[in-house]
Amino acid sequence: MSPSYIQANTNGRLHPAHEPSLSPLNRGFLYGDSIYEVWRTYHGVIFAWEEHWERLRNSARALHLVLGFAPDPMLAEIRRTVAAHREATGFAGEHYIRLQITRGGGPIGLDPALADRPDFVLLVQPCPELPPEKARLGLRLSLATELQRNSAANLDPAWKTGNYLNNLLCLREARMRGADEVLMLNATGEVTEAALSNVAFVRDGVLLTPPLAAGILGGITRRLVLQRVAAAAGVTAREATVRPADFARLDECLLLSTTRDVVPVAAIDATGFQVGPETVTARLKSAFAADARAYAAAHPELSMG
Repeated sequence: MSPSYIQANTNGRLHPAHEPSLSPLNRGFLYGDSIYEVWRTYHGVIFAWEEHWERLRNSARALHLVLGFAPDPMLAEIRRTVAAHREATGFAGEHYIRLQITRGGGPIGLDPALADRPDFVLLVQPCPELPPEKARLGLRLSLATELQRNSAANLDPAWKTGNYLNNLLCLREARMRGADEVLMLNATGEVTEAALSNVAFVRDGVLLTPPLAAGILGGITRRLVLQRVAAAAGVTAREATVRPADFARLDECLLLSTTRDVVPVAAIDATGFQVGPETVTARLKSAFAADARAYAAAHPELSMG
C-alpha cells in the first residue's frame, strides 16, 4: 500500500479516498456549503477533542447547518477510520483526521432549503511532518499584496467552512515568490494570520498574537498557548495588534497550527527573525510537547489504539 494512501469514511462507509463517494449535486461541492475540523493524535490519542468539537458546533450554528451527528458516535467512526488506515498501510505513527460535514444534496439552487440531509466525510492519513531542515532553520513567509483577508462582516474567518479561496489565492501569491507560507493583512493593514496557521511574534520575551477582532480563525493551538502553554514555558502572552511596520522591532515570529503546533519563522520577506534552541519559540515548542503528553495520559478514552 502506498505511503500516500488516505482512508475515507463517507456516512459510515469505509473506502479509499480516491474512490467517489458523494453525488455531484452535493452542496459542499457545488457551493462550498460545508464546515470542517481537523484533529491530530499525540501518543496515539486524539488531541483537544472537545475544543475542536465545540468549534465545529459554532461553525454549524453560524451557517444554520444542523450537524445531525453527536460527538460519541462520531468518535467511534473516527476510530473505525483510523483502524482501517492502519490495517491498509501498517502505519503506526501519529494520524491526521479531517471531518467535513456538508448540508447535503438536492436540486441545483442556492436555497439551503433544497438540501436533503447532512453528509459527513472523514479523511485519515499520517500527520504531516515539517522537514527537519525547516524545523531547524524556520519557514519563510511573504505578505499577500493582491488580496486582503476577507472581512468578518462578509464571510467571517472564524467560521471553519469549505470555502477557502481567500487563503488559497493568497498562498499561491506567496508561493510564486518562493515563500513557504503567506501572511495576510486585513482592510486596515493589520496582520491577521497565515493561510493554514495563526501567527504570533515575540518582543522582549513577550508573546504577541493578533486579536480575534483582526479577523482570524480562533485556532485551538493558539488558544491553548494563550491559556496554559505559554505560562508553563514561563512566557507572558497576550493579544496585540501588529502591522508590517512593526516587524523590524520584533525578535521572533512563529506559526501555530493543529497539525504542526509551534513552528519557527525565519523571515517575512526581507525581515529576518531569531530562530534556534535558545529562543522563546523553542521553549514554547517544548512546553507544548509536554502539554500533549499530559493530555494523552489524562485521556485514555480518546486513544485511537
